[in-house]
Amino acid sequence: MEFLQNKYFLLALTFAAFIGAQWIRRRTGVALLNPILVSIIVIVLFLLLTGIDYDCYAEGGSYIDFWLKPAVVALGVPLYRQLESIRKQLLPLLLAELAGCVAGLVSVVLVARVLQATPEVVLSLAPKAVTTPIAMEVSQTIGGIPALTAAVVVCTGIFGSMAGFSMVRMNRIKSPIAGGLSIGTASHAVGTAAAFERRGMRYGAYSSLGLTLNGLLTALLSPFILPLLGYC
Repeated sequence: MEFLQNKYFLLALTFAAFIGAQWIRRRTGVALLNPILVSIIVIVLFLLLTGIDYDCYAEGGSYIDFWLKPAVVALGVPLYRQLESIRKQLLPLLLAELAGCVAGLVSVVLVARVLQATPEVVLSLAPKAVTTPIAMEVSQTIGGIPALTAAVVVCTGIFGSMAGFSMVRMNRIKSPIAGGLSIGTASHAVGTAAAFERRGMRYGAYSSLGLTLNGLLTALLSPFILPLLGYC
């Protein structure tokens, strides 16, 4: 059964798991059946049952990882289409994003401190709402554990894509600008992808803006905010 360890087979399996998970979610309409979460569970079970080492799987997965950064950059295309609207309200958008970034950093640090997490873990959690490539760089810079940060970022994105829209609705936020910005700020690329899929181009464009600005502000502000909270 050597073909099971072939990197191209494992790559195809990953795509099949994700596409199948998307089909299940569309058919059932159950928010908890997030395609990324379901795909992760399927792949983990497959690796455990077949005894395939993760390093072997990662050889095929590296092809997907290669396209992660260009995919994030591609989110700038719908953002460009909303450029005129963004220019007209640039200051309110920046202020809202700044508030969201600071609130996200401070809240996760305080919660982790209450739960008596070690300083290294706290620093790993700080960039939780930033897309993976940026979050890992920020984590490494401030003294966190990049691998732990990556796992937390994935969990944050999945949770945001499942529960974020319900929270927006519960808070009676009807504006696609406010809603999109909130989703992108809190749940980065995973939430943004869900915003495009479920709410349309304009909602997704402002989610892209939230994702982009939060990544930039987190990278810039983390080294200054965390020392004020007793870290770094």
